Amino acid sequence: MNQHERAATFRQLHHQPPLVLPNAWDAGSARVIEQAGASAIATTSAGVSWAHGRRDGQGLPRAQAVEAVRHIVETVAIPVSADIEGGYGDGTPDALADTVRAMLDVGVVGVNIEDTPGRDGMPIRAPAEQAARIQAAREAAEQAGIDLFINARTDLYLRALGDPGERLEATLERAALYLEAGADSLFVPGVTDVATIRALAAGIDAPLNILAGVGAPGIPTLAELGVARVSLGPEVALGAFALMRDAVQEVLSTGTYRRLDHGLSFGEIDALFADRSRSADGPDG
Repeated sequence: MNQHERAATFRQLHHQPPLVLPNAWDAGSARVIEQAGASAIATTSAGVSWAHGRRDGQGLPRAQAVEAVRHIVETVAIPVSADIEGGYGDGTPDALADTVRAMLDVGVVGVNIEDTPGRDGMPIRAPAEQAARIQAAREAAEQAGIDLFINARTDLYLRALGDPGERLEATLERAALYLEAGADSLFVPGVTDVATIRALAAGIDAPLNILAGVGAPGIPTLAELGVARVSLGPEVALGAFALMRDAVQEVLSTGTYRRLDHGLSFGEIDALFADRSRSADGPDG
């Protein structure tokens, strides 16, 4: 598929809910996710940062983030949505538009845009300010001629901001503004209780994206609640890092290898990249 076809496919997947998006942090993890049967891939900004030796939270320069995503897009055939955090740069609409253009240039068909952190030490951006940034992202995509799927993330629940009794209403108000500005879906991480998820799905006139993992309802339950898109965020990366730590500790402490019993074989992994290696090296290898 070319980029336009991947964009159309990615948009359609949101109408066959729930779309489950495992999050990749490099080309290798993306290829494994694809081989496991995923219909599309999202990136985890946290995982990408960790893979580059940086903390999460825009600790990675935009150029490096774009390059990491480029390797992912080039390695898989399925649609890729990039987590661009707050947009990098100085946070202005123009800076966000520049990031969107750079991501489109490497082949992404979706982006995830956060409304935190805010300016001048504030924990979250004002709703109108974030809406203006989303509008700039939409305009950049239209100018590029790509039907970019914009997933607008709001962190009121994740960061426990504002009065708990008013958090749902505030989230729905932000959702309406973000959709009017050009967002295609709303991502509300930090919510795991059934009643709130149901209320969000009913109150948002667009696909709802929920962050899943340990402690969250299962995928079938989320589907019943009206969730259209499920992200795993950094959970897969955390699991991979935990396995690596535990395996190394076992080898160093006991000299045994039980933690490695369920690892993939060298041949299985190497075969995932055979086609790409041939195209890069030529017929003579």
